[in-house]
Amino acid sequence: MAEQVKKPIQFTETVLRDAHQSLIATRMTTEQMLPIIDKMDKVGYHAVECWGGATFDASLRFLKEDPWERLRKLRDGFKNTKLQMLFRGQNILGYNHYADDVVEYFVQKSIANGIDIIRIFDCLNDVRNLETAVKAANKENGHAQIALSYTLGDAYTLDYWKNMAKQIEDMGAKSLCIKDMAGLLTPYKATELVTALKESVEIPIDLHTHYTSGVASMTYMKAVEAGCDIIDTAMSPMAMGTSQPATEVMAKTFEGTPYDPGLDQSLLAEIAAYFAPLREQWLKSGRMSTKVLGVNIKTLMYQVPGGMLSNLVSQLDEMGASDRFQEVLEEVPRVRKDFGEPPLVTPSSQIVGTQAVLNVVTGERYKMVTKESKKLLSGQFGQTVKPFDPEVQKKCIGDAEAITCRPADLIKPQLKEIEEEMKQYKQQDEDVLTYALFPQVATDFFKYREAQQTKVDSTVASEENKTYPV
Repeated sequence: MAEQVKKPIQFTETVLRDAHQSLIATRMTTEQMLPIIDKMDKVGYHAVECWGGATFDASLRFLKEDPWERLRKLRDGFKNTKLQMLFRGQNILGYNHYADDVVEYFVQKSIANGIDIIRIFDCLNDVRNLETAVKAANKENGHAQIALSYTLGDAYTLDYWKNMAKQIEDMGAKSLCIKDMAGLLTPYKATELVTALKESVEIPIDLHTHYTSGVASMTYMKAVEAGCDIIDTAMSPMAMGTSQPATEVMAKTFEGTPYDPGLDQSLLAEIAAYFAPLREQWLKSGRMSTKVLGVNIKTLMYQVPGGMLSNLVSQLDEMGASDRFQEVLEEVPRVRKDFGEPPLVTPSSQIVGTQAVLNVVTGERYKMVTKESKKLLSGQFGQTVKPFDPEVQKKCIGDAEAITCRPADLIKPQLKEIEEEMKQYKQQDEDVLTYALFPQVATDFFKYREAQQTKVDSTVASEENKTYPV
């Protein structure tokens, strides 16, 4: 094998998306982002990840912000830097599959509003669920980056990953991401994996991991030495724990080597100084929990991503069954095996996690089955790498026949119907997509927006009607 050419490593900054999604449940506001954009734009990042993932839902639901407006403001501020988003394939940013016309329109509008790179993944690594989004991104001259949802298990061999990478390249992806959402990739395994992928494809390789299990920065180092082109990092006040390794630390690590990214440490220090008081504020309020800031080696034992761990804790709290956390952790791998060994990433992580909780709390496995578990077992999310356990499948969905085609082939075009349904609230084309993904949350947001606009209008009118003594 030809030795990898040593070249400067590129950085994708996650502080405006995955870092705050991982550490403070996606609660950073647009107002908190805007003042630092000018400095971030001078760093020379490969890209800034700032949209998609859970930011869309959280903006509407908790922050009462229009995510499209956030994207436009970020685009205005970042004059020299590419903007990146995370996109769940046929699920877009929701939790169910949508028709191709909705996927295509969402990609079109994301790029039109300022996104350059769309990172597209599927929770089952079913490449059929990626095709529509990739074609749409290429049609709009966007950069389609496909992510492999990295996981462990008998089926996930180096040959499996090489085969996936080749399919991705053939599909028209401009780059490939190893998406290690649970921090499962260890340093020497990273050397093996990156080396194997570099033998299989010509397109650049980006590595994304989380610090949850404590090995992430060492993993990055070995991956870069093996030829990885891009790594995802977060500014230090929002790094580590369930987030990514720190940008400044990784830049310093490669300083003076052939991989030196040439980033200005004093500029990075100024950016970190901006986020430091916000971190203190979130710690003080309890929004940032110290539980997500440590190292949890159980991640490697049970393959449970950080976000999934906190979900399991809160589900058990609500049920008054906190003392059964260990049992649930042990049940997760068993449910995952029954369900065809999918990677644990949204939405498969929530499906497997919730089912594990029910199996433990009810005292009988699959006595209660969520509708999402039934959907997964009936093939509505796509094909898993291994077959489902036939007995579990029968217990959960009875004699219903599982589908084997690409799930979206069974979904009729939805856009016109959706637009008709929500036309009373439409103020911009993008509102149709907001409603398509989260009908109830969107309706609440549109009503809130109207109320705010009415309030502003009445304030302006009363000011105009005032008479002042001469």
